[in-house]
Amino acid sequence: MKFPNTIKTKFPKVSESIFSYMSTLANQNQAINLAQGFPDFMPDKGLIEMVNNAMLKGYNQYSPMAGIMQLREKLCEKMEDLYSASYSPDSEITIVPGATLGIYAAITAMVKPNEEVIIFEPAYDSYLPAIETAGAIPIFAELKYPLYKPDWDEVKKLVNSKTKMIVINTPHNPSGSIFSAEDMIKLEKIVKGTDIIILSDEVYEHILFDKYEHQSVARFPNLAKRSFIVFSFGKTYHNTGWKMGYVFAPKELMSEFRKIYQYIAFSASTPMQYAFMQMLENKEYYLQIGEMYQKKRDLFNEGIKGSKFKIIPSNGTYFQLLNYSKITDQNDFDFAVQLTTQNKIASIPISKFYRKNTDNKMLRFCFAKGNETLLKSIDILCKI
Repeated sequence: MKFPNTIKTKFPKVSESIFSYMSTLANQNQAINLAQGFPDFMPDKGLIEMVNNAMLKGYNQYSPMAGIMQLREKLCEKMEDLYSASYSPDSEITIVPGATLGIYAAITAMVKPNEEVIIFEPAYDSYLPAIETAGAIPIFAELKYPLYKPDWDEVKKLVNSKTKMIVINTPHNPSGSIFSAEDMIKLEKIVKGTDIIILSDEVYEHILFDKYEHQSVARFPNLAKRSFIVFSFGKTYHNTGWKMGYVFAPKELMSEFRKIYQYIAFSASTPMQYAFMQMLENKEYYLQIGEMYQKKRDLFNEGIKGSKFKIIPSNGTYFQLLNYSKITDQNDFDFAVQLTTQNKIASIPISKFYRKNTDNKMLRFCFAKGNETLLKSIDILCKI
C-alpha cells in the first residue's frame, strides 16, 4: 500500500542508526557483536526476582508521573552520598523510560527555534536529532584527537547571546574519555553570568577505571543550579533493554521538563521502579561495577597488545577505541563492514559520530561481554 500523497520528510539527513546497521550486519554474518553497547550476560537474578514479585503483588498500573516517591527518595539519598548534592524528591527528580528519552525531553522542553545548542563531537547520536526537532541550531565543539579532551578556549568562542544549552557527556561515549574537575571548573567559568543551561549525560557514572572519580556536575553548585543530569539504570544494572533512567534538575527546570514529559511518556515501568527501589539498598553493587568492567577492559587490551591495532586509553564506559592505521588506509566504515563480513567481528566506525564523518581510522569495541566472548574476539583481532 502506498500513501497517496508525496511526503516531505522532516528529517532528510536522518537514516538508520549505525548501531542498528552494524548489529543487523553482525547477525546476518554470525559475527561477534562488539558494536552495539549492551552486555551479553544476565542482570542480577535477585533484581529479576524483585521485578517478578512486584508484578505478582499487583504493581502493574501507571506509577505517578514523576515516579514512585520511595524510589525518588532513595536516588536523592544516593546523590547526597556520592556528590554532596541536595535534591528534593518531590520536585527535582523524574523517573523516565530510558536516558535517551530523558535527554530528548530536556532539550525539547527548554530549547526554542533558532536558539543555539553546543555539543561535542564525536557525539552520541541522539543529541543532534533532538536539537533539530526543537528547531534549534547545533553548534559543534570538538574533543581533540587522540585523547578526546575538550578545548575550553574554543568552546568559549562559540558562546554568544543565542547560546541556550551546552550538552556534555562524561564518561564519554564513544571515546571512553572523562571530564576532570578542572574541566568542570572551566565550564563553570564559561557559563558564569549567563542563562545557559547544561545538559549532562552521565549514564556511565559508575564505570570509571584506574581509580578515577566521576566528576558529576552535581558536585559543582554553580553548575548544578543550571543543569539537567541524566542517569541510566540500564548501564548500571546490565539491563539496557528495560529502558529505565532518571533525570535530576533544579525545581524551575524540572517543572518545565515535566510539562513536556507527561505527554511524551507520562510514566515509567511501575514494577521495575519497585525493584530498583529495593536494589538501591545494596550500595556495594553499583560501587563495584567499575572494578568489574576494568577487569574486562584489561583482559581485552592485554590480549590485543601483540596485534596491529593501537589502543587509545579508555578511562570510563565499556568501550575501547582501537586505531587501525597500521593495517589499512580504508575508511573506517568500509573497514568495519569488512571486519564484520570477513573476520566475523563487529565494531562501530567513529566517523559516524561526526556530522562530517571525520575519519581518524578509529573503531569502537564494546567489552561488556563474557570473558569467553572477549577471548574469541582477541583471537580474531590478533590475526588481522
